[in-house]
Amino acid sequence: MDRARPAHLQQLPVSREVKPRASSQAERPTSAAYLAKKGLRWKRTRHSHRGKQDPEQKRLKQADLDTLKLAAEEGYIDLKYLDESGCCLWSPVSYSYSRIGEQKRLEQTERRGRRLSILGLWQPNQRFDYALVCGSFKSPTYITVMDWVAHKAAQTLAQTGRLTVVVQDNGSLHTSQLTQQQWQRWQEQGLFLFFLPKYCSEMNRIEDEWHQLKTHEIAGQMFEDEYDLA
Repeated sequence: MDRARPAHLQQLPVSREVKPRASSQAERPTSAAYLAKKGLRWKRTRHSHRGKQDPEQKRLKQADLDTLKLAAEEGYIDLKYLDESGCCLWSPVSYSYSRIGEQKRLEQTERRGRRLSILGLWQPNQRFDYALVCGSFKSPTYITVMDWVAHKAAQTLAQTGRLTVVVQDNGSLHTSQLTQQQWQRWQEQGLFLFFLPKYCSEMNRIEDEWHQLKTHEIAGQMFEDEYDLA
């Protein structure tokens, strides 16, 4: 029986326990293992913004972030990393292994579909919470997710005395006037925001999870619709 497909997909939010995963190197062919011994690993190439970074501001923020990491390791706070990313029904073509004389092909589906955006909160080695929308996140949707995070933070504070700190960038979604109006309320619930310096996405540890998702989980696949991708 065909599933009914609503015109708009919105899934808010989902919480997942983090399960240990096999090393990505173990999943690669022997040649990759050989390269790993040489100190090389398969990693996505990124556009560099280092020339736009403020070294002094980055140094100060990194020191503060290191202090938060230590506090999290000691069990004084819950430290989470937040960011948005996006995926499409069609995977871009790329290099892959194939038999000599043959060429691997990705059969395109009937429709290209809409971009699926994911807003994730990663608590290293513990939880990965996320929300999905078709298109892009707007301030009201972001606030809906953060209200849910603040509710969980209030429960954590009441039960354990630990504050919740969310690390995120200075994107307009996170700093809009509407969003700023919620900051005081969230703090009263035990949720605090730590903003990274501009052009320093490498300081956000959730970037590694996006790499895992796009390179090892959904790469090389074509999805029938947004729900299959979700």
